[in-house]
Amino acid sequence: MSERVVSPTGHGYLLLDSHPAGCFRSVALTRAEVPVPERPPRRRPTALVIGASGGYGLAITIAGLMRYGIDGVGISLERPAGHRSATAGWYRTIATAAIARESGSDFSFRNADAFADTTKTETLDLLAKRFGGVDYLMYSVAAPRRTDPRSGVTHRSVIKPLGAPYSTWNLEFADDGAALLREAVLAPATSAETAATVRVMGGEDWSRWITALAGRGLLREGFRTVALSYIGSPLTSAIYRKGTIGAAKVDLENTANALNRRLAAVGGRAYTSVNGAAVSQALTGTPGIPLYAGLLRGVLGDRFPSPVQQSVQLWDQLTADRPDLDESGRIRLDRWELSEPVQAAVTERWRSLTPETVTELADVEWFRGQSRALYGFDVPGVRYDTPVETDLPWPEPS
Repeated sequence: MSERVVSPTGHGYLLLDSHPAGCFRSVALTRAEVPVPERPPRRRPTALVIGASGGYGLAITIAGLMRYGIDGVGISLERPAGHRSATAGWYRTIATAAIARESGSDFSFRNADAFADTTKTETLDLLAKRFGGVDYLMYSVAAPRRTDPRSGVTHRSVIKPLGAPYSTWNLEFADDGAALLREAVLAPATSAETAATVRVMGGEDWSRWITALAGRGLLREGFRTVALSYIGSPLTSAIYRKGTIGAAKVDLENTANALNRRLAAVGGRAYTSVNGAAVSQALTGTPGIPLYAGLLRGVLGDRFPSPVQQSVQLWDQLTADRPDLDESGRIRLDRWELSEPVQAAVTERWRSLTPETVTELADVEWFRGQSRALYGFDVPGVRYDTPVETDLPWPEPS
């Protein structure tokens, strides 16, 4: 037993511990947002979710379990409790596994490196034995590094602009919670840094998963796969869409086009889904994006869609005979964010911003709460002064 009071200690947006009860509660709140169909699905589809423990991957998993009755496997790489608590994704996976059991789903979770060939082999063995095929592969991976199992080289992603330095205001918080604006200046990425970021965040590993499934004969007729992408506002394009991360997203989108030619044999399709902004650990680590998200929330208020609301839309698109695609063949879930009135209002606030007006123009309290909730803190309905057990086992397969 290792019960203790868990406090949100750390630096900036990075916290050193996660709160189990807070993570459980955040998963329960996410589940409550999913509209459950009046009738259960006629057939349980089999889904493989890569990156199932946080962000959009978690939301996609919960929406799939509750709305579409998916069976299958979710993969993520999390750290168990030791000197510190387990990672938040460890606790969220425990809670999501409970949802799967309660809903009668045969959905299990693997704690493994999705980039490794051994993970692919072992996961496909499990899928072949239990289901005999796969209907959907959802790829939602945001990683700082990737070791290519074939070359042994470890590639590291960077968040940098391309071509010229970039400076912007970044939203930060003092220890007492006060909002601060600090200037962030980033040098442009080298060609090697850009290439490494594409190797980590681009479409190479996604393509290898499809190749592995096809090689085992596990792609069912009509198989569909999606990888998550983002475009974002012109206000942040220098650090995102026109930066190293954007280069990786372009590679992801080019990979979808190549996969479509390969999947034609099974009547399958590959898509990228351009989702709207959401508070995630990847977002908090990108200069300027936390401020942008706070301003966007300041404009939209409660009309700001949550990740699970967007994930329900994604499942609805993937299961439709004719998904709503843009001219580049992408599923677009970000139209609400990039609409002209919304962007005009955010741009006006961005240009009026000063350190003195940031709390008036941006919803900084919402953003701070959302960023802390990533670790299970500031979640409504949780007693944070009560000791909790932190050493909890990874969920056993059902």
